[in-house]
Amino acid sequence: MVPTAPASSGEPLVLGIETSCDETGVALVRGRELLVDTVASSMDEHARYGGIIPEVASRAHLEAMIPTLERTLGTADVDLSEVDAIAVTAGPGLVGPLTIGASAAKALALALGKPLYGVNHVIGHAAVDELVHGAFPERVMALVVSGGHSSLLLVDDVATSVTELGSTLDDAAGEAFDKVGRLLGLPYPGGPHIDRLAREGDPTAIRFPRGLTARKDQEKHAYDFSFSGLKTAVARWVEARQDAGEEIPVHDVAASFAESVADVLTAKTIAACERHGVSTLVVGGGFSANSQLRDMAAERCAEAGIELRIPPIRYCTDNGAMIAALGSAVVRAGVAPSSLDIGVDSSMPLTVTHV
Repeated sequence: MVPTAPASSGEPLVLGIETSCDETGVALVRGRELLVDTVASSMDEHARYGGIIPEVASRAHLEAMIPTLERTLGTADVDLSEVDAIAVTAGPGLVGPLTIGASAAKALALALGKPLYGVNHVIGHAAVDELVHGAFPERVMALVVSGGHSSLLLVDDVATSVTELGSTLDDAAGEAFDKVGRLLGLPYPGGPHIDRLAREGDPTAIRFPRGLTARKDQEKHAYDFSFSGLKTAVARWVEARQDAGEEIPVHDVAASFAESVADVLTAKTIAACERHGVSTLVVGGGFSANSQLRDMAAERCAEAGIELRIPPIRYCTDNGAMIAALGSAVVRAGVAPSSLDIGVDSSMPLTVTHV
């Protein structure tokens, strides 16, 4: 069956499917309006391993896909035949989970005769903000920070024109939090636990390093991030106190570590906004739920006269709404649909909005 184009009258109704890691997300978006967003997470199944196990995640997606799809359609009171287009995460992410989502989306597109759009997971974290705060202005800066990504994107058009200014060279912010969490004996994932402890600690108690902020790094890595050295510094500081038989001030360690991460992320991002003449900053991704990052970004954006847009926490973690939002933007831009034989790309470049 040949895919039909979305209806020309009115806004397109886009079904979004997200399976890049451990959340099975399915959502329906019409234009920039979110109708329903349903998420099934397998996080509890990975907690005992201290990290995501791709095979476990893949099986969980396989089991959750149809029930999650049915709940989404039922909640919205929408029949599959009413959907105009199907968007799915094509990358980046874990190959197994990505393949489950892509296979489901291809089957739906083929059976329904609807166009398929394979879109970029990371850019979706920025696009979802349009469902909350409305259409982007002509140019925005997007800071996407999560367990696997710390990326700085210059967005001229979220559907067709995204420039990657910088990214993480080693550990992403969320990944560093998980590793420091393990070091401090906290449950997985470490981010929420460190955030909670940090609120009761002194962020100035320990001066941990700020990666890639030295003058020698500015020319080549002005907008890149590195948190591996910070993680090592925290480990050495903790080990030195343990070897000396001293009690570890966990709250102060958490606060000082979180302060270092937020400082680097916001300082480099504000500098990029000012250099590129951008007056709107969008922050997305799972780590954007971090309270220190939110507070520091709000303070520094206010000082610089930059509008700060951060979606509610429920839209920061992986979800179908972000994929449907980006899919909707791509459809509205008149971009040609993807082929039904597209593959998934675990390391999809962040300049590629869709495939």
